[in-house]
Amino acid sequence: MDFNFTDEQTMVRDSLSRLVRENYDFDTRRSVVEGEAGWRPEIWVQLAELGLLGMPFSEADGGFGGGAIDSMIVMEEFGKGLVVEPYVPTVVCAGGFFKHAGTDAQKAEHIGGIVDGSRVYAFAYAEPRGRYDLFDLETTAKKDGDGYVLNGHKAVVIAAPWASHLIVTARTSGERRDKDGITVFVVDKSSEGITTRDYPTVDGRRASEVYFENVAVPADAVIGQEGNGLALIELVTDEAIAAQCAEACGAMKVAQEMTVDYSQQRKQFGTPIGKFQVLQHRMVDMFVEYEQSVSMAYLATLRLGEDHRDRKIAVSSAKVKIGQAAHHVGQEAIQIHGGMGMTDELAIGHYFKRLTIFDSEFGNVDHHMKRHMALVAEQ
Repeated sequence: MDFNFTDEQTMVRDSLSRLVRENYDFDTRRSVVEGEAGWRPEIWVQLAELGLLGMPFSEADGGFGGGAIDSMIVMEEFGKGLVVEPYVPTVVCAGGFFKHAGTDAQKAEHIGGIVDGSRVYAFAYAEPRGRYDLFDLETTAKKDGDGYVLNGHKAVVIAAPWASHLIVTARTSGERRDKDGITVFVVDKSSEGITTRDYPTVDGRRASEVYFENVAVPADAVIGQEGNGLALIELVTDEAIAAQCAEACGAMKVAQEMTVDYSQQRKQFGTPIGKFQVLQHRMVDMFVEYEQSVSMAYLATLRLGEDHRDRKIAVSSAKVKIGQAAHHVGQEAIQIHGGMGMTDELAIGHYFKRLTIFDSEFGNVDHHMKRHMALVAEQ
């Protein structure tokens, strides 16, 4: 694919690449993710000062007039450094909801907080029995006067331990698996009735189980139309998937390069193992998988603004291909590194973990294969 970036986008990539290299070397990252906080708020402030948190928003909303391609560039560089700061939950997910369906008041308050780095958001959509179906919801929001009362349990809410606000999907009417009756809310995490159980994830991030018990939220907490939120949720999650596909590409690139470097240093029978033809073939396969994944990530990003069916097909295609490639590249990297690849002290193991977890976010390969087949059948 012949894909050229603008001069401004190239400058952003170069600046971000330098920031990641200088602030996200492996030892530094390892000490951060093993620390109590699990992230560095000062890095978040730096990202805001560089304008990276405001890039995807229009100038009318207080941003810098960018879009999904700018988020793709950011996430690809983040993938190279295994950056844990909550760009996708805050900028892509929360920002996407406000950008597409927020009122003027919501945009002024929340997008402004995202752009200046003063607020962190988490997207509370997954439920213990919901699998990957965005409409499978047991969390309820019942009318109470002018507002609503939330009750339910959200699982594996990435970045929730750091968040000031939650974007919550809840059922305002209908049965558990109905596609109608779904509404999106923005909720202050400090609201009475919210409790969390925080924990580290396998790939070094932080998440929470979030419980809502009679949590009162005002009417102006609704994002978009009451009861018609599924299409909006699907749009935002597709944007998040495209961003994470770019992140996976960045991680795959580094994993492949690390493996080639290791094969040139590690000797067996007095010869670098990189000279063995069978390993050369395997590393070439890793490179091919990475290159194909980059093309699929770019295509999915470009299709985000198209008709909803074309968008969904492109995103699910990318998720399937890149999910398979991430497994292949990660596992081959560990195999070629041997036992060293399984140790916590070697960086490749951490890239393998991130690439493995990528498949389970917003739907795994099997889920998106089924989604793709259903969409094509509809056509």
